[in-house]
Amino acid sequence: MGIFAKRTKCKTRRRLRDVDQVQKDLTNARHLELYKETKAVEDLPGLGRHYCVECAKWFDMESTLVKHTKGKPHKRRLKELKEGPYTHKEADAAVGLWTDNGRPRTAQTTEIDMM
Repeated sequence: MGIFAKRTKCKTRRRLRDVDQVQKDLTNARHLELYKETKAVEDLPGLGRHYCVECAKWFDMESTLVKHTKGKPHKRRLKELKEGPYTHKEADAAVGLWTDNGRPRTAQTTEIDMM
C-alpha cells in the first residue's frame, strides 16, 4: 500500500533553523559564525555572500535578499522572533501543569476501596 503522505513526511529540504537558534544568532555573533563555518561556500547560493539571519536563508543576489526582506514570510518570521522563545511557565501550561489564581493545579485523586 505504501505510506500515506510520504512526500510530506520526507521533506527536509526547506527545514529552517528553529526560533531559539536564530535568537542565539542575533544575540551572539560567534554563534552565527560557527553555523556559517559548517557550510561549504561553494555549495551556497551566491557563494554565501547574501544571508538573511532572521530567516536563516541564503540568497544568490543582493536584489533577491532585499525583495525577501519586504515580503510576508520575512515579516512573519520577525513577528515570531519578537515574541521570543517559550518560557518554563508556557511549557508547563502546554503540558497541563498550569496555575489558576496563583495556586498550582494538582491532580484530584480518589481512593477506591477494593473489598
